[in-house]
Amino acid sequence: MTNVPELFGSMVFNQQTMKERLPKETFKALKRTLDNGEPLQIDVANVVAHAMKEWAIEKGATHYSHWFQPLTGVTAEKHDSFINPQDDGTVIMSFSGKELVKGEPDASSFPSGGKRETFEARGYTVWDPTSYPFVKEHTLCIPTAFCSYNGEALDKKTPLLRSMEALNEQALRILKLFGKDDVTHVNTTVGPEQEYFIVDEKLYFERKDLQMTGRTLFGAKPSKGQEMDDQYFAALKPRIAKYMEELNENLWKYGILSKTEHNEAAPAQHEMAPIFSTTNLAADQNQLTMEVMKKVARRHGLVCLLHEKPYTGVNGSGKHNNWSMSTNLGENLLEPGDTPAENAQFLLFLTAMIKAVDENQDLLRISVASAGNDNRLGGYEAPPAIISMYLGDELHAVLESIKDGTPLNAIGSSKMTIGVDVLPPIPKDSTDRNRTSPFAFTGNRFEFRSVGSSLSISGPNTTIDAMVAYTLKQFADELEKAGDFETALADLIKREVTAHWRIIFNGNGYDSSWIEEAKNRGLLNLGSTPDAMEHYLAEKNVKLFTEMGVYTEDEMKSHYEIKLEKYSKMLNIEVNTMLEMISKDILPNVFRYIKDVSQAVINLKSVVPGAKAQAESKLLAKLDSLADRISDETDRLYAVHEEARKAENVTKSARIYADKVVPQMAAVRKIYDEMEPLLGEDYKPFPSYEDLMFRV
Repeated sequence: MTNVPELFGSMVFNQQTMKERLPKETFKALKRTLDNGEPLQIDVANVVAHAMKEWAIEKGATHYSHWFQPLTGVTAEKHDSFINPQDDGTVIMSFSGKELVKGEPDASSFPSGGKRETFEARGYTVWDPTSYPFVKEHTLCIPTAFCSYNGEALDKKTPLLRSMEALNEQALRILKLFGKDDVTHVNTTVGPEQEYFIVDEKLYFERKDLQMTGRTLFGAKPSKGQEMDDQYFAALKPRIAKYMEELNENLWKYGILSKTEHNEAAPAQHEMAPIFSTTNLAADQNQLTMEVMKKVARRHGLVCLLHEKPYTGVNGSGKHNNWSMSTNLGENLLEPGDTPAENAQFLLFLTAMIKAVDENQDLLRISVASAGNDNRLGGYEAPPAIISMYLGDELHAVLESIKDGTPLNAIGSSKMTIGVDVLPPIPKDSTDRNRTSPFAFTGNRFEFRSVGSSLSISGPNTTIDAMVAYTLKQFADELEKAGDFETALADLIKREVTAHWRIIFNGNGYDSSWIEEAKNRGLLNLGSTPDAMEHYLAEKNVKLFTEMGVYTEDEMKSHYEIKLEKYSKMLNIEVNTMLEMISKDILPNVFRYIKDVSQAVINLKSVVPGAKAQAESKLLAKLDSLADRISDETDRLYAVHEEARKAENVTKSARIYADKVVPQMAAVRKIYDEMEPLLGEDYKPFPSYEDLMFRV
């Protein structure tokens, strides 16, 4: 039996381990850094580094690595050994405070969006002491930020830490207006649910598209998909149960709060949900979670697919980002509360969320934009590309009463004021959940459901933190000048709720009528990554990020280039793979089948004179027609692909991919998907959907 309390965090240099291994004064100094952001002095760093090294060696570590998140979307690490040579030919194991705090990996090969020339190789990694080091495969991994020689952020962690500090500063201003002078820090917290597919390793290696792109570029729907709703929460298959058992044990060793596991709606789709953590720690842990998921799967003869849409026609995979704000005293600022004063505070923070989401629909969509996620948004159980907010009937009634100045009959109050004694308690579970909403209130947090399963959560949470901080700053600037706080508060909430009412939508986001209604409301419908990125460098967005100190304008320009370049590169790989599969796999097998069926017809007629072979003839005619069509459509795909590749800049290239290449890929695929059911089983060029989803 696994002793979970003993196993949990056993490979992490967490606060408990620090307290056990560090001198009391050193631990106090480090705690001040962790809690208050005080600089870490080198003498303290040296003591911490020595204790960390001794602990890591006991865990089997021989190397250390500054573990960081470049703008590729995955993690990176360079391993250095603890070995330090001595004059007598021996070695000792050493690790200094300088090595702990700062590293220097080559930064020339990571995306920079044109900020740096290739020959400008110097980059720095800097320890983030609020995210705990851990031992992974004989290496002490130290979570770090990554920046250029000139201090520009080259990673996802640095902007996230900046955004968290911006929100902390502005939230504290708001709380002081409510007399919360004892609050010294506000953290954002996140619990990212992680969806994924599992496929048999042998079948995976028979699919070039899965290997190269993470998704199937071809594949007819199986006779049975998810329409019977018999996969969701069903009993785990023994092979999957064994996988999840080892996955949990590995995650628990790293201090990752893996709490829930279950089958998702599509065949071979599953979900792991952790308990929430401070946002930057949750981001680091989610990156590690994805790595562990893949490695553990291979040990079981399986492959973990994290692509947002590995199979067309069934559920995609998301990463539901459960976001909230909490004080150092444990108060959740999105908890409705049991008293009028708490309700007034809650309503102000809720109003800030409404305003922030409405004014920054484009930034939220941009934060989850990718070639993979474009395939997912708006399909099956993924939210639409249109950003809206779901609040539930009760909160909707409260805000409508405030907006219209009408009695709150829905929950029994005869008068609505803010911060006085007539506003009743709002129960935590006052609403059902709306899985079609991109940004839904779920009791004491918001669930941002648009995040794709393979994406780092650092980007979306940087955006949420920054936009909420910016809105809270506007509120604090206004309310701090008010003579009568209660009156000013009531006026502000009513004004802003009224101004941003359009963003609140409690209905079915999958209903086709919502598209037209959203358009009439003036909401954005940004269907593709290039559509979304057109808005990124808008004046309001540059102002928001630069005023909050989250990004510089130059950093934003580089991110614009990187995002579109990555989008185009991914589609370039997909098209190349598709063209290769057609020429090397699909057409040769179709021709072989046509030849064999034709020979069978000849043989039949030689044995049975006068045989008409009508069924065979129909099949041959159908396959011949489909082969001609797929050949013609492939030629068109090649042409538009070349147009995209030769475009003069990344903006035009991405636009051609979105407008011409992606639709042409769909046209080619549609023909093969008609063709596949006609082929004999021995002539299928690669495993079918039925094989992939039901043979685990």
